[in-house]
Amino acid sequence: MSWVLFCAALIWLGGAYVGLSVPRRWVMTALLATVVLLTHLVLPPDNTLVLTLGGSFTSWAVGLGVVALAGGYGGAVRWIKSRAPKAPDAEQEGPFSDTELDRYARHIVLREIGGPGQVALKQARVLVVGAGGLGSPALMYLAAAGVGTIGVIDDDVVDNSNLQRQVVHRDVDIGTPKVFSAEAFMRAQNPAIEVLPFNRRLTEEIAEDLIGDFDLVLEGSDNFETRYLVNRVAAKLGKPVISGALSQWEGQISTFDPASGGPCYQCIFPEAPAPGLAPSCSEAGVVGPLPGVIGSMMAVEAIKEITGAGEGLRGRMMIYDAMYAETRMIRISKRDGCETCDAHHT
Repeated sequence: MSWVLFCAALIWLGGAYVGLSVPRRWVMTALLATVVLLTHLVLPPDNTLVLTLGGSFTSWAVGLGVVALAGGYGGAVRWIKSRAPKAPDAEQEGPFSDTELDRYARHIVLREIGGPGQVALKQARVLVVGAGGLGSPALMYLAAAGVGTIGVIDDDVVDNSNLQRQVVHRDVDIGTPKVFSAEAFMRAQNPAIEVLPFNRRLTEEIAEDLIGDFDLVLEGSDNFETRYLVNRVAAKLGKPVISGALSQWEGQISTFDPASGGPCYQCIFPEAPAPGLAPSCSEAGVVGPLPGVIGSMMAVEAIKEITGAGEGLRGRMMIYDAMYAETRMIRISKRDGCETCDAHHT
């Protein structure tokens, strides 16, 4: 009998050591039991092998039957537990889950943001126009900060030449619409937020309905037509616009909000420059980290705008010269005769 017990112990203890699954160990135990029972059943009682195993057919049958019943009962209990419906999670108290509270702890301990500011971020709806160089870091940090609803509109697809600076996209995203690539990143970064991707160009036909559905606009497009459109519609609806632009080694950022007494984009830039005077990044080039600097600043200004922290960039434009590591702040004001401001009596 000791040999049978030794073999059973070897199956279970040795099997556990080498990582053998429980069902496989039960199968091996059943094979061992079958050998023992057949030996007692087939061979005569005075056979050496039968004497070595010890006991009798009846005693082994009863003992192994008890073991089988115990194992079957345990397996049945585990199966029933696995099939039973899980109890619903305890009802979440307050606007944040424990995971969110831990994630946003560094915001909440900031006196200027705190709990109320983080709640404001969760309730905010921010539209980002453009998922390229400026939109990439802005979207990443808005998602990380816990902005509750983030919309992004862009009609472009990820190209290999984008990856030098548009850090929200990866090599495997080449050929994918930028809004979907950005959406995937943001959802993976923060599952608690809602992302609304609009894979199309911003046009006159949809601009008012789209912008009207958000509290704040971050404008990071790469063409003047879209900039003037966003400015015109946002001014009409009374929505603030945080605008960024860059070229080569220099970037600029400002908040345009004529509804609050500040200038609009057209106050400062009455009309688009002539062709060739403001070349695009593809024509003039841009140093890779520069969009990250300006885009991150746009996200900071958005957080300040939503939470009421600090002083925003209304009436001011910040210009960053990466070549010489210089930052300049210039005052800007409303322009008499501005077509946008006059049209909406702000």
